[in-house]
Amino acid sequence: QVQLVESGGGLVQAGGSLRLSCAASGRTFSRYAMGWFRQAPGKEREFVAAVSWSGSTAYADSVKGRFTISRDNAKITVYLQMNSLKPEDTAVYYCAASQIWRTDRQYQYWGPGTQVTVSS
Repeated sequence: QVQLVESGGGLVQAGGSLRLSCAASGRTFSRYAMGWFRQAPGKEREFVAAVSWSGSTAYADSVKGRFTISRDNAKITVYLQMNSLKPEDTAVYYCAASQIWRTDRQYQYWGPGTQVTVSS
Protein backbone atom coordinates (compact mmCIF):
# COMPACT_ATOMS: atom_id res chain seq x y z
CA GLN A 1 0.00 0.00 0.00
CA VAL A 2 2.82 2.40 0.97
CA GLN A 3 6.52 1.99 0.20
CA LEU A 4 9.20 4.24 1.74
CA VAL A 5 12.90 4.69 0.90
CA GLU A 6 15.24 7.03 2.81
CA SER A 7 18.33 8.75 1.41
CA GLY A 8 20.78 11.51 2.34
CA GLY A 9 22.57 9.97 5.30
CA GLY A 10 26.33 10.16 5.70
CA LEU A 11 29.28 11.20 7.85
CA VAL A 12 29.55 14.79 9.07
CA GLN A 13 31.47 16.65 11.75
CA ALA A 14 29.74 18.08 14.81
CA GLY A 15 28.05 21.36 13.94
CA GLY A 16 27.44 20.33 10.35
CA SER A 17 24.20 19.73 8.47
CA LEU A 18 22.48 16.96 6.53
CA ARG A 19 19.17 16.77 4.69
CA LEU A 20 17.40 13.42 4.69
CA SER A 21 14.78 12.55 2.09
CA CYS A 22 12.02 9.96 2.16
CA ALA A 23 10.53 8.96 -1.18
CA ALA A 24 7.04 7.50 -0.83
CA SER A 25 4.64 5.71 -3.13
CA GLY A 26 1.00 4.69 -2.76
CA ARG A 27 -2.35 6.16 -3.68
CA THR A 28 -3.19 7.18 -0.10
CA PHE A 29 0.21 8.71 0.72
CA SER A 30 -1.03 12.32 0.63
CA ARG A 31 -3.45 11.59 3.49
CA TYR A 32 -0.84 9.91 5.75
CA ALA A 33 1.07 11.43 8.61
CA MET A 34 4.82 11.01 8.10
CA GLY A 35 7.41 10.60 10.82
CA TRP A 36 11.15 10.37 11.30
CA PHE A 37 12.59 8.03 13.94
CA ARG A 38 16.14 7.09 14.83
CA GLN A 39 17.82 4.11 16.45
CA ALA A 40 21.38 3.68 17.69
CA PRO A 41 22.89 0.19 18.19
CA GLY A 42 21.54 -1.39 21.37
CA LYS A 43 18.97 1.39 21.82
CA GLU A 44 15.22 1.53 21.26
CA ARG A 45 13.87 3.36 18.25
CA GLU A 46 12.87 6.90 19.25
CA PHE A 47 10.61 9.57 17.79
CA VAL A 48 12.32 12.53 16.10
CA ALA A 49 9.70 14.49 14.15
CA ALA A 50 6.36 14.14 12.36
CA VAL A 51 4.34 16.06 9.79
CA SER A 52 0.62 15.64 9.05
CA TRP A 53 -0.92 15.51 5.59
CA SER A 54 -1.92 19.17 6.04
CA GLY A 55 1.53 20.31 7.22
CA SER A 56 1.27 20.37 11.03
CA THR A 57 4.55 19.36 12.70
CA ALA A 58 5.84 17.96 15.98
CA TYR A 59 9.39 17.47 17.28
CA ALA A 60 11.18 15.65 20.03
CA ASP A 61 12.60 18.06 22.61
CA SER A 62 16.13 16.91 21.78
CA VAL A 63 15.92 18.23 18.20
CA LYS A 64 13.70 21.33 18.53
CA GLY A 65 15.38 24.34 16.98
CA ARG A 66 17.86 22.18 15.06
CA PHE A 67 15.78 19.85 12.87
CA THR A 68 12.97 20.73 10.47
CA ILE A 69 10.54 18.26 8.90
CA SER A 70 8.70 19.14 5.70
CA ARG A 71 6.93 17.59 2.73
CA ASP A 72 6.92 18.82 -0.85
CA ASN A 73 3.95 20.40 -2.61
CA ALA A 74 2.89 17.13 -4.21
CA LYS A 75 3.41 15.24 -0.91
CA ILE A 76 5.58 12.74 -2.72
CA THR A 77 8.76 13.29 -0.68
CA VAL A 78 9.30 14.07 3.02
CA TYR A 79 12.46 15.80 4.25
CA LEU A 80 14.34 16.15 7.51
CA GLN A 81 16.74 19.11 7.54
CA MET A 82 19.26 18.55 10.33
CA ASN A 83 21.42 21.47 11.46
CA SER A 84 23.92 21.89 14.31
CA LEU A 85 24.42 18.14 14.42
CA LYS A 86 25.84 16.57 17.58
CA PRO A 87 27.58 13.20 18.10
CA GLU A 88 24.51 12.03 20.03
CA ASP A 89 22.49 12.40 16.81
CA THR A 90 24.38 9.41 15.39
CA ALA A 91 21.86 6.69 14.51
CA VAL A 92 20.03 4.96 11.71
CA TYR A 93 17.20 7.28 10.70
CA TYR A 94 13.90 5.76 9.57
CA CYS A 95 11.00 7.27 7.68
CA ALA A 96 7.52 6.05 8.65
CA ALA A 97 3.92 6.53 7.52
CA SER A 98 0.72 6.38 9.58
CA GLN A 99 -2.95 6.60 8.66
CA ILE A 100 -3.53 8.71 11.78
CA TRP A 101 -1.51 11.43 13.49
CA ARG A 102 0.82 10.04 16.16
CA THR A 103 4.25 10.54 17.71
CA ASP A 104 4.80 7.03 19.10
CA ARG A 105 6.28 4.01 17.30
CA GLN A 106 2.98 2.49 16.13
CA TYR A 107 3.36 3.58 12.52
CA GLN A 108 2.08 1.17 9.86
CA TYR A 109 4.86 1.51 7.27
CA TRP A 110 8.63 1.89 7.58
CA GLY A 111 11.55 2.49 5.27
CA PRO A 112 14.80 0.49 5.54
CA GLY A 113 16.70 3.39 7.15
CA THR A 114 19.72 5.55 6.36
CA GLN A 115 22.84 5.90 8.53
CA VAL A 116 23.79 9.27 10.01
CA THR A 117 27.17 9.51 11.76
CA VAL A 118 28.33 12.69 13.48
CA SER A 119 31.99 12.83 14.50
CA SER A 120 33.37 15.00 17.31
